[in-house]
Amino acid sequence: QVQLVESGGGLVQPGGSLRLSCVAPGFTSGDLPIGWFRQAPEKKREGVACTSSEDDITYYADSVKGRFTISRDKANNTVYLQMSSLKPEDTAVYYCASDPRPTPYCAPWEFEYWGQGTQVTVSS
Repeated sequence: QVQLVESGGGLVQPGGSLRLSCVAPGFTSGDLPIGWFRQAPEKKREGVACTSSEDDITYYADSVKGRFTISRDKANNTVYLQMSSLKPEDTAVYYCASDPRPTPYCAPWEFEYWGQGTQVTVSS
C-alpha cells in the first residue's frame, strides 16, 4: 500500500503561481509513475500532468501546457507540480496518484494509489 500526501494548495490571484508537492512517506516514489489530477465541482477528474517511472516520458493536458511543470526530486522523495499563469478555470482539488504499473495514458483509471487532495482556488 502506497500512501501519498499532497500539500501546497491555497488561494492565488489570476496570473499567480503555486507549487504543489506530493510525498509518499515510507516509500520510494522515485521508482513509480506519478500523476497529478484535478477535479472541479460537478466535473470529472482529469489528468493534468504525469511522469513515467524514469521521468523520460511526461504528459501534459493541453489546457496546462506551457504553464505547468511536473518534476521529481528523488533525494527528497517528492514530486512537484509547478503551476504558473494560473487561471480561474484551474480552480479544483488537485490529487497526486501513483501505480506500480506503467501509466501511458495519464488517466485516472490507470492509478491505484491516491492522495487526499489539496484545494487550489484561483480568484481575485
